[in-house]
Amino acid sequence: MFGSVSFDAMSSALDSLSLRQRVIADNIANVQTPGYQAKRVQFEDALKSAVADGSGRARANIGVSLEPTREDGNNVNLDTETISNIDTGLRYQLATRAIDGKFAALRTAMKSL
Repeated sequence: MFGSVSFDAMSSALDSLSLRQRVIADNIANVQTPGYQAKRVQFEDALKSAVADGSGRARANIGVSLEPTREDGNNVNLDTETISNIDTGLRYQLATRAIDGKFAALRTAMKSL
């Protein structure tokens, strides 16, 4: 179970979503910092490829947002960050529930022994 593709994929997803939440928090914290360029975490394509290859392990990449900048050189959009934070939180909850379901099945199997 712990070495399965689905478990590895969920673990990678949780790690990447956690990183995305930290990056969003950094972006929001720097909304007024002149010259700050918002960062974005990408992992979905790498995770999809890893699952297709049978490994399930993928690494997230942090890149710079290509959104237009304000006069002060900052490109953090608070609306975008807020929506992304909500989306990331919901995805994190879904992934934790999926892993919890796997552990519940394992507990049930162990009780029947």
